Amino acid sequence: MKTLDDLLSEGVAGRRVLLRADLNVPLDGDRITDDGRIRAVLPTINALREAGAAKITVMSHLGRPKGAPDPKYTLAPVAARLSELLGAPVAFGDGADGDLVLLENLRFNAGETSKDEGERKAFAQELAAHGDVYVDDAFGAVHRKHASVYDVAALLPHYSGYLVAKELEVLSKLTGEAEKPYVVVLGGSKVSDKLAVIEALLPKVDKLLIGGGMCFTFLKAQGHEVGKSLLQDEMVDTCRDLLQRGGDKIVLPTDVVTADKFAADAATQTVGAGAIPADELGLDIGPESVAAFAAALEGAKTVFWNGPMGVFELAPFAAGTRGVAEAITKVDGFTVVGGGDSAAAVRALGIPEDGFSHISTGGGASLEFLEGKTLPGIAALEA
Repeated sequence: MKTLDDLLSEGVAGRRVLLRADLNVPLDGDRITDDGRIRAVLPTINALREAGAAKITVMSHLGRPKGAPDPKYTLAPVAARLSELLGAPVAFGDGADGDLVLLENLRFNAGETSKDEGERKAFAQELAAHGDVYVDDAFGAVHRKHASVYDVAALLPHYSGYLVAKELEVLSKLTGEAEKPYVVVLGGSKVSDKLAVIEALLPKVDKLLIGGGMCFTFLKAQGHEVGKSLLQDEMVDTCRDLLQRGGDKIVLPTDVVTADKFAADAATQTVGAGAIPADELGLDIGPESVAAFAAALEGAKTVFWNGPMGVFELAPFAAGTRGVAEAITKVDGFTVVGGGDSAAAVRALGIPEDGFSHISTGGGASLEFLEGKTLPGIAALEA
């Protein structure tokens, strides 16, 4: 795979660069609530500008519009924030002109995500007209076989940006001979979303700590009643099998914070994992579990964390995620936050990002890489 450094050594001065970024940021109306993904692509943009690229055309998706323009998903606020961060004007829109342009949301065109190869390739041709070379720095999208990620790479000389190269370097350390003790922390809502990564990592790790909504299916597999907590009945047998195979590697919560409703003003209580009231739902791991997870993390040399421990967006259910995140920052080893909601939680809870070795920008892409899957965007760059 050729990298941005290869492109810079070949010479980019006077050439037009088509740059795929992942600017899929969370919005509250037109206000960006977390600009981490915009900041992540700045080193690549700045390197191209300093090397004298004639024009840089940036493209990205945002949200899930239905293949047609939708003002709710416009990238206009992103263009404004990108301009602020770069200290340079960013022209916006598909017909815009300037040294630095951000195209409108790729998913406003049905060809971007189309399953019809011809339709996807036709849109890729339109995109390729913007550049002499293609740089992919959208790690969060490399697991998608989309026009801007997969098909464009076949039409132009192609290179990985700094972010994609860094992500691959970091995640490769987690799938290879990771330094031990190796501890993985998994949360989030569904076991089914994490099953493949559990299967891939269980033989490699020393401890697998499980929190979040997915822990209740494991607790059910242990024979506990979980009240109204999130439960995947169809996964209970699978979890029982994992517990048998994992033995004492798998660590589950011993206490949880429950509530009578999913709300910031809900009445809460902390109960044992085997004593969840029938009319309540678990929304966070409890303090005893946080302490046990922190103890399991002590002395680790490699840590991978993906998925919050509870509904961190609501103050009464944020302590579990905060406690585990803070414990990871104290680890004197290689620590990776696996993107998605975990990265959002770090920033939302005000935990210093420099407390981790690496915060990934790609939740789904990170997991699929760790599962050992072929990522279409990476395969396209390697071709």
